[in-house]
Amino acid sequence: MENREVARILRETAQLLEIDGAMIGRYRSYERAAELVETLPEPVAELAKDTARLTALPGIGDRMAEHIQEILAKGDYGLRQKLLKKYPHTLLDLLTLQSLGPKKVALLWRTFKAGTVEQVEKLARDAKLRDLPGFGEKSEQNILKAVEVFKKSSGRFHIHKADETAHRLVTHISELGKKIESVTPAGSLRRGKETIGDLDLLLTLPAAKHTAKDIDAIADHILKYPGIDQVLARGENKVSFGLANGMQVDVRLLEKESYGAALLYFTGSKEHNVALRSRANKMGFTLNEYALSTLKGERPVAGKSEEEIYAKLKLDYIPPELRENTGEIEAAAEHRLPKLLSAGELRGDLQMHTTASDGKNSIEEMAAAARALAHQYIAITDHSKAVTVANGMDEKRTLEQIKKIRAADARGLGIRVLSGIEVDILKDGRLDLDNEVLAQLDVVVASVHSYMNLERAAMTERLLAAIENPYTQIIAHPTGRLLLRRDPFDFDMERILDAARKHGVAMELNAYPDRLDLKDAYLHLAKDRGVKIVISTDSHSTTNLNFIRYGVQMARRGWLEKKDVLNTLPLEQLLAALRPKPGAVSRAARRAAGGARSAVAGRKPA
Repeated sequence: MENREVARILRETAQLLEIDGAMIGRYRSYERAAELVETLPEPVAELAKDTARLTALPGIGDRMAEHIQEILAKGDYGLRQKLLKKYPHTLLDLLTLQSLGPKKVALLWRTFKAGTVEQVEKLARDAKLRDLPGFGEKSEQNILKAVEVFKKSSGRFHIHKADETAHRLVTHISELGKKIESVTPAGSLRRGKETIGDLDLLLTLPAAKHTAKDIDAIADHILKYPGIDQVLARGENKVSFGLANGMQVDVRLLEKESYGAALLYFTGSKEHNVALRSRANKMGFTLNEYALSTLKGERPVAGKSEEEIYAKLKLDYIPPELRENTGEIEAAAEHRLPKLLSAGELRGDLQMHTTASDGKNSIEEMAAAARALAHQYIAITDHSKAVTVANGMDEKRTLEQIKKIRAADARGLGIRVLSGIEVDILKDGRLDLDNEVLAQLDVVVASVHSYMNLERAAMTERLLAAIENPYTQIIAHPTGRLLLRRDPFDFDMERILDAARKHGVAMELNAYPDRLDLKDAYLHLAKDRGVKIVISTDSHSTTNLNFIRYGVQMARRGWLEKKDVLNTLPLEQLLAALRPKPGAVSRAARRAAGGARSAVAGRKPA
């Protein structure tokens, strides 16, 4: 089992225990174990082979080690199964709603025996929740909004989960060796969509003749994949099945000659394919998943590769991330497609957290992990004091953290480490720390974590005030969305981007798969206005740093090039490109002064 699956079972056990009224220490132990397992840099299944190694982990005692080993051996945990006999499994769906936690879910169950999203939705619509302790009329409205998000997200998966599943399936199928030519993920995963529904894999058969027996042997092997819950279809051209996590997988068997046409067709999008077929028809061709052929389908003219199909249609090759019929075909015909950003062009990561707030690793550990990814610099940006649940730092602790970061950087870690902060944007648009402290930081990232349901005008003014603050350099996860859980804030994005351009504030593309914020359409808007983008992972552990690739993929969907992204620049150029802070002392000046702290009195924001 993957670490994430083990962590999910531990976390669900904790939630069910809290619903059941267990002592806080008992369910918190499962929560802490879940957090630890999810962020381990190595498979917990390997650690669990040696109980001593497992119990050497912080917070994992003998009993918790036994629980983890049971989960790994049986795929579940006896206590969780026992609790799910007492409470319906659908209570776990309720816990995904943004407005509800275990205590409120327990109250709804005790009061109304409401255990499904539909039942709770009806109670909210009938105004039967507002008089409950801890609820109210606003709670009912928030629950209804959360239910709409749940309905829209049902049956969809975060990109990293689909990506991991595809990787494991490709590895499994590739065990067939020379019996197959290749296995390639297609569909919305290949296009880099934020969330994925069904998973499409294209299996190319060798050019040599293959028999029905060969196809049967291939299908038999595919269906031995250990995560399969239900076989949906099995034929000579397709094997379909459902996984235990609810994801449907279609494996399509192709002849080598049709690989390019099939890859183009099954990558999509539907809208892009329709536009391509229309162009083909106008040029005297017909296009389907088998080939680009003369109009009556008499003679194939292209099909082995996507490149040759685009070339026959007099188009430059269109990268998968752009295939949404949003102008890419016209741009390809006129040779004006952008040279999209590549992962190798990023030089650093400008948002991450350490044990100083709610991160799991030290400054040195984050630096080492980033260096292993070939980053040249990082910014440590722990939370400010308003985010109490994340152990946010006040002015005194922030100054201490600056000293720690600079001391670590001075030791020479093989990577430059910048002192930063993720400072909260308060309800009225003020920043959560004094200007005297903000002036001493290398990177100031500002973000919203509270009062997320403000009206459109109020949220717009709040963000404008933060952008106008002379110490704000980057706005992090600007729309506040949590994919499959929470809709974005409501505000005037065009006004915000115009203000960012005016004041030299960059907008973050948060690469964490739960966010991927800004989305592609807003990135395109930012590019058109000349607003610079910073791609950051918002990592809370060393294992999160790899998520940078999903940020790059989203940037490509937004038509971004190297010149649009600030953290493609070398360090000194990056620091020069960030908005200068009033009274701030440059890194060069600090080094010349022997690293002495600058005491700067800044203007208080309005």
